[in-house]
Amino acid sequence: MEEEQKSMGTLEAIMAAGVVGAGGAGFPTHIKLKAKADTFIVNAVECEPLIGADKFCCREDSDRIVKGTLAVAKLIGAKHLVIALKRTYTAEIEALQKAVDQAKAPIEIFQTEPFYPAGDEQTLVYCVTQRSIPEGGLPLDVGAVVDNVGTVLNIARAMEGKAVTHKRLSVIGEVEKPLMLEVPIGTNILDCIRPAKPKDQEYAVILGGPMMGRIITDPKAMAKEVVTKTLGNLFVLPKDHALIRHHEIPIERVQKKAMAACIQCRMCTDLCPRFLIGHRMEPHRIMRNAFKEKMLEDDAMYLKAFGEAANCCDCGVCEMFSCPMGLSPKRMNQYFKGKLREKHLALEKNKDPKAKATIDERRVPTQRLISRLGLSVYSGQHLSALMTIEPANVRIPLRMHIGAPAQKIVAVGDKLHCGDLIAKMGGKVSANIHSSIDGTVTAADKDLIEIERGAIQ
Repeated sequence: MEEEQKSMGTLEAIMAAGVVGAGGAGFPTHIKLKAKADTFIVNAVECEPLIGADKFCCREDSDRIVKGTLAVAKLIGAKHLVIALKRTYTAEIEALQKAVDQAKAPIEIFQTEPFYPAGDEQTLVYCVTQRSIPEGGLPLDVGAVVDNVGTVLNIARAMEGKAVTHKRLSVIGEVEKPLMLEVPIGTNILDCIRPAKPKDQEYAVILGGPMMGRIITDPKAMAKEVVTKTLGNLFVLPKDHALIRHHEIPIERVQKKAMAACIQCRMCTDLCPRFLIGHRMEPHRIMRNAFKEKMLEDDAMYLKAFGEAANCCDCGVCEMFSCPMGLSPKRMNQYFKGKLREKHLALEKNKDPKAKATIDERRVPTQRLISRLGLSVYSGQHLSALMTIEPANVRIPLRMHIGAPAQKIVAVGDKLHCGDLIAKMGGKVSANIHSSIDGTVTAADKDLIEIERGAIQ
């Protein structure tokens, strides 16, 4: 891998290394960077409360982040280069500013207020450029490209001939020893959690952050979950924590509560990040219309009542912070988004949204959100040292990115070195996948490749 990439261009090296968006859904980076834009934004804001992997990268790999930023800017022709962080990230800002100064790079260190969801791509683009992205649009529609700081770090590594084989993630919450880890992709999440020493024998884990992460309570399900290219945090919580109980409420009960208890106070709408940047997204109206669903046989009427749900970004502000009645507008939006897909209905997009005059006044302070979530007890957890794990085996999924899954090119019994290509891009939108350890292939199908660690001659 390393020798092959020495002769490659930057875009080809990124593609060969299997770089995908490290902080979101995993869009293949080599496709995103075929665009041209005047502004390139490195998202180091770390949207979700309390997690720390991006902050660690900013402190420890500032030189590489600057290198990757300059490389991307050259690829897309950007003249305005920005690394965005919360103003409270003082150590990270200092490290990045030092690296920028040493490189004499034309990069702005942009400081946002500490609010949620400052790291949401569309919110961040507005903060930096004062431009609202059209509904259903991309940053490119307003002349910008955004990459997570972990993605930029992987770009710099790709330029050095290094494939994406490992992932940094934090393990926090109800543990004796909060950790910052660097582990091979495909490592079982329980292997990551055990060294943190959970305080409870039985616990729940959130893959990601407390607002938008995926909650798992079944130990058997945990045993199947592995670290992917996009996983940045494991949040361990007691099974009876209010946050866990809230997400276990069945959708039928969520619907009944919406119809019975919504007081139409508008708080879910007034604090909605999408509403504030000018998108048609008014959760209180969807809550008010919920009782009509079974009465609306006409598609046009259904779209009028619930079409705005498609503009929901699932940030959770409406139900985890705004609603005084403890209702779940986000869950209702998700429900109606699914129904709209089933009916093949789509609201005509507003291509020229205008931010609300109240946008700066109605942002949700991160610390108040943490308190509202009942997570303040974990605010003091510090992640300063990096721990590595060498699992006995890895199980590497072939779909860790948006688009077609990668196609395996290895078979059971094959001997591999870390960094060897094991699955190549399966279509125009796809990404390469590499072995994350030295070892032998013990299982391989269209979905997963398992490798057992062992010395390779």
